[in-house]
Amino acid sequence: MDSAISEQRQTLSSTADNGLKIVVVGGFGVGKTTLVRSVSEIRPLNTEETMSQAGEGIDDTVGVAAKTATTVAFDFGRISLDARNVLYLFGAPGQERFWFLWDRLFSGTLGAVVLVDTRRIADSWYAVDRLEHHGTPFVVACNDFGGPSHSPAEIREALDLADEVPLVFCDARSRESSKQVLISLVEHLKNVVAADPEHGPRPVPEPAP
Repeated sequence: MDSAISEQRQTLSSTADNGLKIVVVGGFGVGKTTLVRSVSEIRPLNTEETMSQAGEGIDDTVGVAAKTATTVAFDFGRISLDARNVLYLFGAPGQERFWFLWDRLFSGTLGAVVLVDTRRIADSWYAVDRLEHHGTPFVVACNDFGGPSHSPAEIREALDLADEVPLVFCDARSRESSKQVLISLVEHLKNVVAADPEHGPRPVPEPAP
């Protein structure tokens, strides 16, 4: 997959003059870095550090015991939507000790993706709460870790999601699957704008194929 992604790297067009921002949030180890890496057209900037014994008892590794690195600031990727519009992706760190960074990452954000590991749904409660607090439109994407299956109704109930919040399923390792998550968010943003033009986010262009 890395070689396939590397073939898609490209420089930013000189005509691009409108930057649009989306944040990917969720609990520890839900695949935020993986999603940004899979869908970005450039080699993503990440701030991953090797996990050490110093984090034992601080970071909850239940369900992600094989994880060896963790984001300590943010991930950054880019997608060119057309000649003028560029989408910037910011992946937020999931551990509670880094939550203080989230409010700054939310600044200027059009919308957000809440990535969920359905084996550890409770780990994404805080992300949903903060986005609702900020009034930031978002979609929920359930990343496939091969755990027990849950119906959309069960997931919605566990996260106390409003009916209008889209819920999708994805494999964050797949560029096509991750792209569909972002398309779902773009469509949701357009619905938000249509429902409340005065207070919704700026209209966004159609995503590139």
